[in-house]
Amino acid sequence: MEKAEMLELYKQMVIIRLFEEKCEELYQKGKIGGFMHLYIGQEATGVGAISARKPQDNVITGYRDHGAALACGMTARAAMAEMLGKVTGCCKGKGGSMHLADKNLRYWGGHAIVGAQIALAPGLAWADKYQGSDGVTLCFFGDGATNIGYFHEALNWAAVYDLPVVFICENNKYGMWTPIEKVSAVTKMHEKACAYGIPTAEADGMDLLDVRAKTEAALAHCRSGKGPYFIEVHTYRYRGHSMGDQRPYRTQEEIKKWQAEDPIGKFEDVLLKAGIAPGEIDRMDDEAKAIVLDSVEFAEQSPFPDNEEIWTDIYIEP
Repeated sequence: MEKAEMLELYKQMVIIRLFEEKCEELYQKGKIGGFMHLYIGQEATGVGAISARKPQDNVITGYRDHGAALACGMTARAAMAEMLGKVTGCCKGKGGSMHLADKNLRYWGGHAIVGAQIALAPGLAWADKYQGSDGVTLCFFGDGATNIGYFHEALNWAAVYDLPVVFICENNKYGMWTPIEKVSAVTKMHEKACAYGIPTAEADGMDLLDVRAKTEAALAHCRSGKGPYFIEVHTYRYRGHSMGDQRPYRTQEEIKKWQAEDPIGKFEDVLLKAGIAPGEIDRMDDEAKAIVLDSVEFAEQSPFPDNEEIWTDIYIEP
């Protein structure tokens, strides 16, 4: 990988981290409403996997969607304006935190219903296969979603029809505030895919390069017509499930253990070992900070939608 690309991937992770921290601040000030789920700690998964895709590939995810949106190329301005419900947002302020989307980026959202995106992913892949495209769909979801009935329906559908879907389970060890072992008889999420004959891999979600390598292999598998692939990414969310979660179910020792493997810090070490000067890394940090601060200023100065907007974007317009 070229050094310029490595720096760009580092910058993307820093943008996501700073964006999420700023969202947390704005939420506490009452400027962001509704439910909000932060991606802090999981940046290497979104950036690592999505950086491996080609322009014709789809991305779809759940309610913890800010990181994937930014990794897909959504501007921080469009994302932040959407967070604040402004008309300049990616969905004109109608989607909010859990429904960031941009069809031009082939980023199909943010879905608030647990696991809903898993049922939609084979549909996207079916459309690509029907139309003769070699596009592949990357579908992100949490470990808790693997207990949803249509998780199994979707995997079976994809396997039966050899649909090009990479199912990416972001195993952050908790479904809301419940540990995996208390709700799932199978605690290794990738083993659930074996029931449908889907090949699997595990990745270190705190290691961007490992996530990227595993995703590249999965994409090649799907693009060659061999059907779906399943990756279990072991990661950790530093914050609670959502903004009201104070994390009483986790110990400080556990949190510190994972933070010692911080994905941004680990990738910074990779950059330094690759001979990239500390000053270049500092420049990426400064650029990321400027982008996020600019997005906040843009969002706060943008107008809210007019009342008439409630009647638009309901039906497909010819």
